[in-house]
Amino acid sequence: MLSHVFIGVTDFERALGFYSALAEVLEIAPRFVDRSRPWAAWQSTPGPRPLLLIGRPFEGEHAPGNGQMVALLAATREQVNRAHATALKLGGRCEGPPGLRPHYHPHYWGAYFRDPDGNKLGVACHAAP
Repeated sequence: MLSHVFIGVTDFERALGFYSALAEVLEIAPRFVDRSRPWAAWQSTPGPRPLLLIGRPFEGEHAPGNGQMVALLAATREQVNRAHATALKLGGRCEGPPGLRPHYHPHYWGAYFRDPDGNKLGVACHAAP
């Protein structure tokens, strides 16, 4: 369904550290980093798509969307917990701590946060414990 998701950031190096740490927790492989542009991508397994990309907004201005969110898939509830903790440690802002959200479905374990630029992200595990 998705080819890629692009997230605009204002401080590339800060964002690269933030998203690289999240990708490591979630075991998402890096695809490329091009500091001259600047942009970076991580790819799903099995690849090559969808991609998660970060970089300078194409329009040159940064305006995080109201109501928009990118949710990353976690294999385990522990990964959700670790990803949320990592995000907050790296300057993210909590938008909902890790926990069961049975109003989505009985096994939905999710957490929500904003990156240092204010982009809203989620991490979700759909597997039973």
